[in-house]
Parts: sequence; structure tokens; C-alpha cells
Amino acid sequence: MGNAARQNRLIAAQYFLDNPSEFLFLLQKTFDPDYKYHHKAAWVLEFVLDKNFDLLLPYLDFFTSNISKLQNDSAIRPIAKICEWIAIKYSHKNSKQLQTILSQKHITAIIETGFDWLIGDYKVATKAYTMHTLYMLGKLPDAPKWIHQELRTVIAERMEVESAAFKSRGRKILALLKE
Repeated sequence: MGNAARQNRLIAAQYFLDNPSEFLFLLQKTFDPDYKYHHKAAWVLEFVLDKNFDLLLPYLDFFTSNISKLQNDSAIRPIAKICEWIAIKYSHKNSKQLQTILSQKHITAIIETGFDWLIGDYKVATKAYTMHTLYMLGKLPDAPKWIHQELRTVIAERMEVESAAFKSRGRKILALLKE
């Protein structure tokens, strides 16, 4: 892929969009910590799924069982964004196929990993995507009440020590939680 320039990521993403049979390879490289460029694979994965989200659906088990294993902040940010897309699409019923495939096991993995990202030492973009993901998943009709309660607590506790961007997103999510 070369450097991280947007154009290079778009070219790499286009390859996988044109060759969907290679998508699993990209997904595997994204979650392979021994692969030196797994963070770049995550960047490409984000671009691919932005154009064709349904490519992920057959691999939700693999995706959700591996998100917690990522350690590289540059790889986690795009994965957090993809988790946000999952929550939005599932919550708004934009994807009938996602409605039938996404299981409670998948949702639980996203929630548990999300709270780890929210309280861990990660960049603000990861935390911002994660706050919204947890808010959306906590709104589901069968969601446990503790999700929003814990989200409210974590945001309030972190407001003192986090960046201005975190505080801004945190205030928005806290306002939504009051509604």
C-alpha cells in the first residue's frame, strides 16, 4: 500500500472491492498481530466496508471474536469505527441481513471490547466511536440496563482526565442518555 495517504488506501480498498473473494485475506491480515502492517490492513478494511459493508456479514464471528485482541492504536481506531457502523445499522434496521446474522454473542463482544477501549489508554477517536456504539447498543429493546448506566459512569469519571474532544463527545452522549 505504501504510505498512509488517502489515495493509497483507496487504491488498496478498490482491489478488494473488485476482488471480494480476497476479502477474508484482508480481514485475517487486519487481526494478525504478527503481520507488520496489520494496522494498514485495518485502514483498508475501513475503506472497503464504507463502500460495501455487506462483505463483513459472513465473517461477523471472526470479526467480533478478534476485536479484543488488537493492541495497536492505529488498528483499533478503524475497527472502533466499524463497530459503530454495526451498531448504527443494527439499531436503525438498515440491513435486514445484519438483523438476522448479528447475534447476542457478537453484540456482547462489541460491548465488552468497547468498554475496554473506553477506559483504556487509547486515542480520542477510538473512544468517541466507542461511546456512540455503546449508546446505540444500549438502546436496543433487549439490551441490559447496565450498559447505559455504566456508560454514563465511565464518561462522567473520564471527563476530568480526557481531552477536549473526549469531553465534547462525552457531553453529547450524556445528553442523549438523559432523554
